[in-house]
Amino acid sequence: MNDDGECGAAGRAPGRSQAGPHPRGGSTGVPVGRGAVASPCISVCRMHAASGWCEGCLRTLAEIAAWSTLDDAGKRSVWKLLPTRRAALALQTKAP
Repeated sequence: MNDDGECGAAGRAPGRSQAGPHPRGGSTGVPVGRGAVASPCISVCRMHAASGWCEGCLRTLAEIAAWSTLDDAGKRSVWKLLPTRRAALALQTKAP
């Protein structure tokens, strides 16, 4: 979903945003700086049944729905959760 709560990249410029590394990347991915905090959406809008997280951006449906109304601090708080979720999802997918 994009910043307006829509799935995919509609209304967003192509390419990487200023938000930094994708939540599936190796760093924390927490956006820094004074610009607007971009959505972690990568247009892979599919919910993981066991975790309740989007498999693309690792946000919950509630976080996705609220994104456009969150202030920058709230958006950064969501971004800070993503590395832990990425690790947890990796463990779930490796389990036999």
